[in-house]
Amino acid sequence: MEPNKGLVLGYNGVHPFSKVEIKDRASVQELLRTLLDPLEPFFSPLKSRVRCPGATAVRFDQTASEVEGICRPLWGLACLLAGEGEYHGTEWWVEGIKAGTDPESPEYWGYPRDNDQRMVEMCPLGFALAVAPVFWQSMSEKERGNVEAWLGNSINEKKYVGPQLHPFAGDAYLTWLSMPNTNWLWFRVFANLGLKKNGGKFSQERLDSDIEHLNTFYRGDGWSNDGPEGIHQMDYYSSSFAIHFLQLLYAKLAGEEEPERAAEFKKRAQIAALDLAHYYDNEGRAIPFGRSVGYRFAMVSFWGALAYAGVELPEPLTWGMVKGIVLRHLRWWQTQPDIWSSSGTLTIGYSYPNMYMAENYNSPGSPYWACLAFICLAVPPEHPFWTSEEELHVGKIPEIKGLKQPGHIMSHLGGHTMLLSSGQACSYPMKGTHAKYGAFAYSSAYGYSVPPGLFSLEQYALASQLGLSDDGGEYWKTRRKSEYAGLEYRDDQPVLVSVWKPYPDVTVRTILIPPQESTPNWHIRVHKIEAGREVMTADGAFAICNQRSIDGRYLDLYDSEKCEGTFPKIIGNYDLNTPDGWAKGHQGAFAVSKGAVGIKSLEDKVERNAMLVNADPNSNLVESRTVIPTLQHTIKQGEVVWYVSAVYAKPSGEGVPKQSYLDGWDKVPDIPGWLKAEIGA
Repeated sequence: MEPNKGLVLGYNGVHPFSKVEIKDRASVQELLRTLLDPLEPFFSPLKSRVRCPGATAVRFDQTASEVEGICRPLWGLACLLAGEGEYHGTEWWVEGIKAGTDPESPEYWGYPRDNDQRMVEMCPLGFALAVAPVFWQSMSEKERGNVEAWLGNSINEKKYVGPQLHPFAGDAYLTWLSMPNTNWLWFRVFANLGLKKNGGKFSQERLDSDIEHLNTFYRGDGWSNDGPEGIHQMDYYSSSFAIHFLQLLYAKLAGEEEPERAAEFKKRAQIAALDLAHYYDNEGRAIPFGRSVGYRFAMVSFWGALAYAGVELPEPLTWGMVKGIVLRHLRWWQTQPDIWSSSGTLTIGYSYPNMYMAENYNSPGSPYWACLAFICLAVPPEHPFWTSEEELHVGKIPEIKGLKQPGHIMSHLGGHTMLLSSGQACSYPMKGTHAKYGAFAYSSAYGYSVPPGLFSLEQYALASQLGLSDDGGEYWKTRRKSEYAGLEYRDDQPVLVSVWKPYPDVTVRTILIPPQESTPNWHIRVHKIEAGREVMTADGAFAICNQRSIDGRYLDLYDSEKCEGTFPKIIGNYDLNTPDGWAKGHQGAFAVSKGAVGIKSLEDKVERNAMLVNADPNSNLVESRTVIPTLQHTIKQGEVVWYVSAVYAKPSGEGVPKQSYLDGWDKVPDIPGWLKAEIGA
């Protein structure tokens, strides 16, 4: 692509990102350039800031947002330069860093205050200084002193104290003093490391103490938690967005001086790789789970970092599999044309622009953390990551695997990669936190849904969640925090057990059972509910695209010739009294469009009803219009009931005829004998 000052994607516009034929190292270099080029018109006059399109506010100031805009693309540019690649706009960043760190410049970035986003952006800057000599070598002594002061002095004085209980909010909110006691500490490590690699002024004492403290986040089996004891949060920050990724970069850059520390980080990555391979399917999709999934293709940065750090792969993984995970993932994002602004920059969202799923720290420049994926460009061309032929990994790793540390059971049955989850929760109640961590199932084919409003099931969009309402269906409570959550075994098979309380006098004990080879498209959810008050319940399946293939209108009643539609009928938002919209629970509800999803009740002693929730638009990460097959029921005060829900999913895909979408619908899984005994059936 030629350098471009005015890329505009109109009605027929195709982003250059989607036109690159990804096949080798040179093509991935070109792919990165298609991300960097559209930023050119948004640089400030002195190049120190990038104001990406979008006027959305975040919890930090506008200058910090624009510092994100220039620093986050550095992940990609620095990797390109470290791998001896070239970019015509490198000088923009060289000059921008000089102006941004100069206290006398009108575009000075400013020293970070407590809990300041500027500290995050010091990480890509520190890495760039460490691996791309052009930045430090282009600076005068005064300019280097400015960088030392901004990048080193300002952050090294910060102390991490936390989490602390907020004095006015009980245990509902957490606060940190100076610097969060989370993966942020790695950002200071890299600020110091970048200066150290260039002979600048840095703090070895602070660097060492931070790594020693970060090691207390390690929980075993290769996994680190994103925080201290009392927090259970192991999402992509534990692998690709921060902790494992930065451990591996550190092992590469500091390994000669600190061989024991580097060896430990590599060992953890080897162990974790056998778990993390389960989060990606053979179509190139990653399972959306947790916060910050708007960083998109950063989800695969762990795999490039393995190669960059020189890690020896554990069996059965091969470099062909690792290469395949990364390149297929990038190709899948090429098929998502709505992720771009009309100017060609990345938007806040997932498969399309979406503020409902955004965190309060997602500025218009935030999505460029996605550039972590290009760590593979720092890997030499002779490395087997680049010389190996791509291979598929699903089919060569276990089809079902329980992961103790994250509290997940992984499944590759039924045409998609799926995880069942129990026990995780963000350390603070971010927007949609119950959906990002507390849902029962997450799929590579069917993204999770977040609530765009706070009234009715349509707005709560309870995909893969059990909701309870004590006010007739206006407000709904779901699983957020669990009093107990554990990976247990029944008949030598993994199950997840959790106990949670949506209300003080309502207790739910949930058991999640993964698919079986005989019924690969089904998993089972069991809920024992002890109700101290009357509650309505709604148990949702996966959300699926609610559009007819012929014209994009909402789905009709199922048509077996078209192999499309729903059962029962979608009755429209908020209309709960139309008989055509309801079926018996054992009949279930399903929707067929891009594959099929559905839910049926298997219990005998309770009669639930099945229906379709026409979820509010833009609630789902992947599809902007969705419908959710759901079971509903009302539990009287003082009752104890058992629900056994069978949840169906068969995604569309290459080689999957639409006539086969419902092939498994009439063959529900058997209730296991151990479960019958536990229920007392």
